[in-house]
Amino acid sequence: MRIGELLGAGRSADVYALDENWVLRHYRDGMDATHEWMVMSYLRAHGYPVPRLGPRDAGTDPCDLVLQRLNGPTMLKSVLAGDLSAADAAAMLAGLLAELHTVPARLSPHPEDRILHLDLHPDNVMLTDRGPVVIDWSNTREGVPAADRAMSSLILAQAAVDPLFPASAGARSLLGALLPHFAASGGISAHHLAEAASRRAANPTMSPREVALIGRAASLITELTT
Repeated sequence: MRIGELLGAGRSADVYALDENWVLRHYRDGMDATHEWMVMSYLRAHGYPVPRLGPRDAGTDPCDLVLQRLNGPTMLKSVLAGDLSAADAAAMLAGLLAELHTVPARLSPHPEDRILHLDLHPDNVMLTDRGPVVIDWSNTREGVPAADRAMSSLILAQAAVDPLFPASAGARSLLGALLPHFAASGGISAHHLAEAASRRAANPTMSPREVALIGRAASLITELTT
């Protein structure tokens, strides 16, 4: 396998071109991607829009994922460019989470548990010519859907209260448009919001400055939902 140019670098992983159809996602911190591959494979079998997966075998580096190369902007870029409104982006995000939460849990025997993304925000949705595709499943777990709604809201709220984020006003508009969709799906309890805040604060990719914004972000969500 010949690794080509670096296409993108996130907080914990780099994405390299393999050819016109495939990319390699490599975790710099040595994280084993096997669980992520299994969850994505399961979701794809249930018709959920995730990238196609390359094979994993005994010779596969556990830190690597071979994924379909997607063409199109992220939802974030599309919103920033003015090609997608906050209202339309909010409806799309809410729809993607609602669709995800129709998929039964892969492992948990609890009837209310579902597959959770726990990092679904506009930069993790690719807008392709075949529709939106959800990427970056490194935080995936199983649990109740409200936990996913709380985390997506908190991530947007962090951006909205961050004075250094260049599109903080847009993030607030998107959050304001998203929360009514979430309310219609069951809402976000104080318990799940606090749980999301704790999980977010424990994320090792968060800087101290970003962690310091979590309390203000949670307060903004409470303000907008009361």
